Amino acid sequence: MAGYDDRDGFIWMDGKLVDWRSANVHILTHAMHYASSVFEGERCYNGKIFKSTEHSERLRMSGELLDMPLPYSVAEINAAKEATLKANNLTDAYIRAIAWRGVGEDMGVAAKRNPIRMAVAVWTWGSYYGDAKMKGAKLDIAKWKRPSPETIPHAAKAAGLYMICTMSKHAAEAKGCSDAMMFDYRGYVAEATGANIFFVKDGEVHTPKADAFLNGITRQTVIGMLKDMQIKVHERHIMPGELEGFEQCWLTGTAAEVTPVGQIGDYNFEVGDLTKRVALEYEKLVRA
Repeated sequence: MAGYDDRDGFIWMDGKLVDWRSANVHILTHAMHYASSVFEGERCYNGKIFKSTEHSERLRMSGELLDMPLPYSVAEINAAKEATLKANNLTDAYIRAIAWRGVGEDMGVAAKRNPIRMAVAVWTWGSYYGDAKMKGAKLDIAKWKRPSPETIPHAAKAAGLYMICTMSKHAAEAKGCSDAMMFDYRGYVAEATGANIFFVKDGEVHTPKADAFLNGITRQTVIGMLKDMQIKVHERHIMPGELEGFEQCWLTGTAAEVTPVGQIGDYNFEVGDLTKRVALEYEKLVRA
């Protein structure tokens, strides 16, 4: 497949559809130098974007947390996503909506005089973790930790917060792993580099408390599903030593969907019945 800069199709930019290869920004765009960018990852199933409004609301909230109010309403963002899907003739696709501080009169840390821009791109994207959906992903344990909420706006889906995720995933892939699990600044289990994490023990589910990392929309959806299934869910701080006692594990995220985990470092997990059931129920829900 061609690189992401060399494809046929259209990308929505600042209110209009442009040719894919022409969707460019200037080298002095503020976001490129200072990470002033927020984004969303979404999926469209059978022509319907799953949780579209929730994602658009979070995009605007992320912008506000970065002191970067978006010039588009939730309704306008939703319409931009729909228009981009239609222009590219896609009904099953991944959707990337992104907003950033562009080039303008400022080229220092402050950038109040630079315009806030937005784009939407869509493309076909299969399973994020490949065949791990069947046999379970293998995870490394990252050396980098999710920072304290006093140091970053952890509730924002902001580009700059993924720097340590990229480094952690590269290190994991070099070891033959699909991804890496990260601890937080206190040493508690946090998440994978781009997905939230769940564990199973004695028929009950345990997931890290989202007080130092992004509370994913898919995470919230799965917790709601589990409660509807009358399965007890514990949102709490999880110590590293507890990994040995968990029987099953899975990841959640828009890209990951529900992906079983077979191994984290030296700890092994079965792709058990509950994991399979959650994955199946999620698949039914997004295509309903």
